Order: sequence, then C-alpha cells, then structure tokens
Amino acid sequence: MTQSTKMRREIDEIPAAVDRLLTQGAADIASVADAVRGLDPAFVMTVARGSSDHVCTYLKYVSEILLGVPVASVGPSVGSIYDSTLKLNKGLSVAVSQSGQSPDIVAMAGNAGRDGALTVALTNDAGSPLAQASAHTLNIHAGPELSVAATKTFVTSAVAGLWLMAEWDRNTALLAAIRALPKQLEAAAQINWPEVREAIGAHQSLFTLGRGQALAVSNEAALKFKETCQLHAESYSSAEVLHGPVSIVGEGFPVLGFAAADAAEGALADISDQIAAKGAQVFATTNRVQGAACIDHIRTDHGLTDPLSLIVSFYSMVEAFATSRGIDPDAPRHLKKVTETV
Repeated sequence: MTQSTKMRREIDEIPAAVDRLLTQGAADIASVADAVRGLDPAFVMTVARGSSDHVCTYLKYVSEILLGVPVASVGPSVGSIYDSTLKLNKGLSVAVSQSGQSPDIVAMAGNAGRDGALTVALTNDAGSPLAQASAHTLNIHAGPELSVAATKTFVTSAVAGLWLMAEWDRNTALLAAIRALPKQLEAAAQINWPEVREAIGAHQSLFTLGRGQALAVSNEAALKFKETCQLHAESYSSAEVLHGPVSIVGEGFPVLGFAAADAAEGALADISDQIAAKGAQVFATTNRVQGAACIDHIRTDHGLTDPLSLIVSFYSMVEAFATSRGIDPDAPRHLKKVTETV
C-alpha cells in the first residue's frame, strides 16, 4: 500500500480544522468584530505574501461585495524596507501569515498600527511576532501543517477572515453557511478531477480562471501547480484572459475555470466556452458551460463560501497529479515551509 503524503493527510484534515476553528474561535471573532464595528472603517488594507495573499484577494471581494468597504493590498516592503508613513486613520489592517514570522509582514503590521489603523493578525501561531505586533489576533486553529504546500492554513485563514466579516455585518445567512462548511468540505476533499489530470498530461503550461471571489482560488491554484508539479500555470480573471493571454492557447491547451454560484458564474461560463471553441481543453466548476466541460464540484450554502469547497477539491487533484509525476509535494524543490523576507 502506498503511503500517503503529508499534503494528502492535511487535505483530509481540513474539515476537522475548520470545525475546530468554529468551535474554539467564536469568542475571538466576536471580540474583534465588535472592535471593527465600533471603528466602522472606511477601508481595509491587507498585508501578506504567497498563499496568504490569495486569502487576502478572497477577503477583498467578500468585503467589497458584502460590506461595501474597499480593500487594498499594501506591499510589505513599504514598511520593512521603506518605512513609509501611511495615512491609515479610520482604516482596518489585516495581516495574514500562517507562521507569523516573516520580518516584512511583521514590520508592515507594526507600522499600520503606528500610522492609525486598527490591526488584526490572522495566524496559526497566536504567540508569533506578527501577533505581538498587532492589536488583535485571530488564531486560525489549523493545527500543525508539515507539508511545504499550504492547504489547511489557506482554508482556515480564509474562513477566519470570512467569519470576521460576516460577524461584523451580522449576516445571518452567511454565518449559517460558514457553520455548514465542515461537512461540505469533507465531501469536496473526495473529488480529485481525474479528467483534468488526464488533459494536462505532458503539457507544461496552462491557465486557471476565476471571477470575483473565485479569482482568489484561481490564483492559489496557479501557485500550487508551480509549487507541487513544476508546471507553468498562470491565473487570470475571465474578464482579462481574452485581452492578450488567449493568444498562446493552442489545440488541447489546458484551462481550469473556478466558478461560484453567484452573479459572475454566467460570465465565466461564457468565456470558458469561447476558449474551448479555440481548441483548448477547458474545464469549469459550473453546469452553465456548453463547449467546455463541467467537472464535479460541491456547492455550499452561499456564493461567498463556494470557493472554499472548490479549492479543497483542487488540492486533492493537484496532490494526485504531483505524485503521478513522481514529485513529492511535501518537499518542492528550492522551497521551505517558512519563508522569511525583509
């Protein structure tokens, strides 16, 4: 019997990790939501890199769609290298880092508090330097994550940030959808898209697509293809891919589209069909496609939570694809678990 990878085991642990967050994180979420509600921020700034920055892209769409509060990503070097002073009064700063150790993230979070923002850290280590540099900390309760490729911490960070915004908004429908996630993510972890793996085959380049909050998981998927499979994958909004990138699409070119059940679903399906008509092998998580192929997916109880089930199925697929190529996804070449930059 083949021994499973750490990445596979951690994918299987995602539902339990989310359940643990929902069980153990309620008091902190309520406290931080009260503080944010009292501030009534005019804007949100995010601070992160890598998979954590994709969490921030997800939270950007949640904030702008749900709350009407605009979100901007601030480069950590603005704090760590340039030590610039920013005009952050009436602002909320959200820094996301599973380790909470990278000096640039810590520096930018500290500067944000200095410059007038209410600072919140989302981290898997409540005693980390990032937590110490922030006014509030949300422990994502992912438990130990040993594989270099982040899976549990991506999902639990996204759920923690989403939960904070739902509580801030007192949105009962979204809060109910969040509570229903563990069982839905358990089902999503059993989907691994063999038809997508077969279509990629020996191709060394592919596109991932998303729109709205699903763009975040498209970004995360492209990173994971590079990280675990040594494939060149590029993520695009379905609204952008026809503006130049589609020129490299040839016969059989693989494309993977992520669609949530929301107002953007039809637009992504239409673009998926247009690219399929050019000869690409296009797969999408929507039954609204005609020329492209609809792949199995788990719908959650809210359009804002759908991307979370989609990324869990993607993780299952990419882990299986990496191992089929003889690549150990737990130890990608040139990478280590905690990356510290200044």
